[in-house]
Amino acid sequence: MSCGRIVGFVVALVMCLSVCEAVAQGSDQQPELREAIPYGVIDASLIPITYAGTESFRYDISYTGGLKLGELHLSVKKIDGVYDGYSIHARVTTENGMFSKIYPIEDVHVTEVSGPERLPFHYEVWQKEGYSYESHRVYQYKQTKEKIVYRHNDKPERVFDVKTPIQNEFSSFFASRLMEFTPQKPFLVATFADEKRNEVVVMVRGRDRLKDTVLGDVQTMIVEPIMKFSGLYDKRGDTAIWYTDDECRVPVQVNSRLVIGSLTAKLVSYSNPACPRYDGAILKKYEKEAGKPAPTNNREG
Repeated sequence: MSCGRIVGFVVALVMCLSVCEAVAQGSDQQPELREAIPYGVIDASLIPITYAGTESFRYDISYTGGLKLGELHLSVKKIDGVYDGYSIHARVTTENGMFSKIYPIEDVHVTEVSGPERLPFHYEVWQKEGYSYESHRVYQYKQTKEKIVYRHNDKPERVFDVKTPIQNEFSSFFASRLMEFTPQKPFLVATFADEKRNEVVVMVRGRDRLKDTVLGDVQTMIVEPIMKFSGLYDKRGDTAIWYTDDECRVPVQVNSRLVIGSLTAKLVSYSNPACPRYDGAILKKYEKEAGKPAPTNNREG
């Protein structure tokens, strides 16, 4: 796998609670178990925090030993003129990584969602990888008509018939984040990927305390999906995601084991006025370590 593919690989792991195996060997081999797992239901009390339209994250992506490969920038903004409409903006870059000159990546993903389930109605991707590859993809989610219209660059449109409601890779990450986390109680999230509907099984493993994060020492809940489809990036390996075990459900860290070594995405900046306990986390960490207020021009949004 090239350096660029490695960065893309771990970024996709951070953002997608994609198609997972039901327990150990896969949901296809245990259909009766998959049918017994309920669909996840969004906890409405969490929506005003995670979908306030004011949230932003930045992650450093590194290989075993702390070798920085790139960054992931995430944000959620309100869409003007769309009732209950929000835009999930994700920027994947090798910027500030050791391979940025060798294999630069600048990918932008924008998912627009609406309604109480925060279902996608528009998804657009711009990819620039290496010095020659560029791609533009557009997906229109016709939830009421059970269709998804897809266009890639200048190729003819394609239409997929799918059972709805359905999420995409990014909206499923945010929707899953809002569902009930009970250790050893999995739930399903229907996700469109690899040109079809996938019944995503999200496993909730248990609690763990992470020390010295940008949020401080935090109690977390571990969610451990096992990636099965490829999507825009190749995904392989066992993955664990640590969410803060509170009303903010901040994804603090993601770790993916590889055949050799592992990849880690660590939260290095967080902003969300709707979550005052963690809002401006990088500033609070600076002030705690320096023993004085952070300079105003250092503030991150």
